[in-house]
Amino acid sequence: MEVKPKIAVFGSGSWATAIVKMLCENLDTVGWYMRSEYTAEHLRRNNHNPSYLSSVEFHMDQLFLSNDINKMIEYADYLIFAIPSAFVQDELDKIKVSLDHKVIFSAIKGIIPKSGLIVGEHFHDILNIKFENIGVITGPCHAEEVALERLSYLTIACKDEEKANFIGKSLSSRYIKTKTSDDIIGTEYAAMLKNIYAIAAGIAHGLGYGDNFQSVLMSNAIREMKRYIKKVHKMKRNINNSAYLGDLLVTGYSVFSRNRMFGNMIGKGYTVKSAMLEMVMVAEGYYATKSAYEINQKNGANTPIIDAVYRILYEGKNAKNQFKKLTELLD
Repeated sequence: MEVKPKIAVFGSGSWATAIVKMLCENLDTVGWYMRSEYTAEHLRRNNHNPSYLSSVEFHMDQLFLSNDINKMIEYADYLIFAIPSAFVQDELDKIKVSLDHKVIFSAIKGIIPKSGLIVGEHFHDILNIKFENIGVITGPCHAEEVALERLSYLTIACKDEEKANFIGKSLSSRYIKTKTSDDIIGTEYAAMLKNIYAIAAGIAHGLGYGDNFQSVLMSNAIREMKRYIKKVHKMKRNINNSAYLGDLLVTGYSVFSRNRMFGNMIGKGYTVKSAMLEMVMVAEGYYATKSAYEINQKNGANTPIIDAVYRILYEGKNAKNQFKKLTELLD
């Protein structure tokens, strides 16, 4: 009898909860690492995550819960990380066991601040994981719509097609369709960059710009994304595919988008600190903006949108003035 590889998800936010829900459609048991013992105990007692997607009910006999990251790594063959990028290093620092022979998939849409690398590059360069054992799970897909079981699409990128297919099959269901890609670096950078462009879309909305301008902004954003990714990882890719353009559009326009919501607050006059305090969940694009800007200082892609968002968030420049200047650079 064939023994199926075990999968564990690391994180307790909305995206981690959605991934566990998807996996539970196909697997008898799913490992779930939660840093908070309170959250895990609430889940054991009440069958749902107390803080995120609380409408999703789990069958506890399907879950192997632990707040011990080393125990969870030893349990699983495939590790799916869905921890916000700003906090993932704190969790990685806890690892004492070997990651040899483990397959690691990132569902994190950001850059690890300590290294300035996307997650796949960080695991390869810092933790010495082979690229064939690294993959990416990207959208276009909002966790909230997974909870509602609305039809959604995922792109699974991995150098090893067999591993990509395994994860794709494990996540697929009547409401989840998956496709595979070999563009590990490009899809992960796209997942990071689209959050910055969603902040820009939110700022524009908060400033009172309408749908006509938003369409121009998104049109320029996908071209800017293409230029940026080409500088960091040149390979043949179609930037109009769902993993790039589709993910950009849903994050830029959706009412579920945390980054758009954050940008909207900034456009309406909130300070960065006050906007962050008001939001319950992390806006990955805030941290990504600084990292993306700094990386591009070395690469030199033409990125007027990223530059404008950076000046607003990190240099305290006036949003209205910055967007007035930006409108002259877009076409």
